[in-house]
Amino acid sequence: MKITIRMDDITPDMDWNKFKKFKNLLDEHDIKPLIGVVPENRDRNLSKTEPREGFWNYVKELQEHGWIVAMHGYNHVYTTKKAGMFPVGDKSEFAGLSYDRQYEMIKEGKQTLKARGIVTDIFMAPSHSFDKNTLRALKENGFYIVTDGFGIAPFRQHGLVFYPISVNKRKSFEDTRDGIVTFVYHANTMNDKDFDKLEKLLLSGKVVSYTEYKRLEIQDRNIYESLGQYLTARAKYTFLHLRKIRG
Repeated sequence: MKITIRMDDITPDMDWNKFKKFKNLLDEHDIKPLIGVVPENRDRNLSKTEPREGFWNYVKELQEHGWIVAMHGYNHVYTTKKAGMFPVGDKSEFAGLSYDRQYEMIKEGKQTLKARGIVTDIFMAPSHSFDKNTLRALKENGFYIVTDGFGIAPFRQHGLVFYPISVNKRKSFEDTRDGIVTFVYHANTMNDKDFDKLEKLLLSGKVVSYTEYKRLEIQDRNIYESLGQYLTARAKYTFLHLRKIRG
């Protein structure tokens, strides 16, 4: 199993020291990740430093050098307690809102990125939470790829292409099947131990750039596979929630 890297929560005011540490490790192994850029960050939890001057030009440079950019929500503020169609969490910026409201948020987010020179057709939902209205609004606004779901190859569903993330990093790392899966990282909250694990992963030789993921053949999913994904996502959330409660 090959592995690609996804970095969430890219904002002008993120923890730049941790981002640079993460980027340096990727650069050492010539790995180009997928990054989720928040168009208008209003989530105080993501604000770690003073906003970086020239941030948007910097993102454009990363994109020009092979980094893949996704739109990570609109302002990353959670508005509902809806888990949505991929229930690995219990909050959402989008799921549960009306179609019209979601359409406007996605439209404004895309226009904001475009005005700053960032063009993308990939969507990354905060907390992995979206519903059918989200997917419909994405298609209407020219998004064709969603970075979510479980599996080892991209799949087509609801008129969009989904690029799966890992259910369990250890099991994905040990998986000997052919395929690619995405490991999700949030540099803002990583500690030294997390960076050590990332470095060991990169040294394994299993990590590839995200562009390689996009070369795989896209599969079709049936209703039973979709149900299995939903149940797996809910089971993962329940397990992590119970472990958190027990300390």
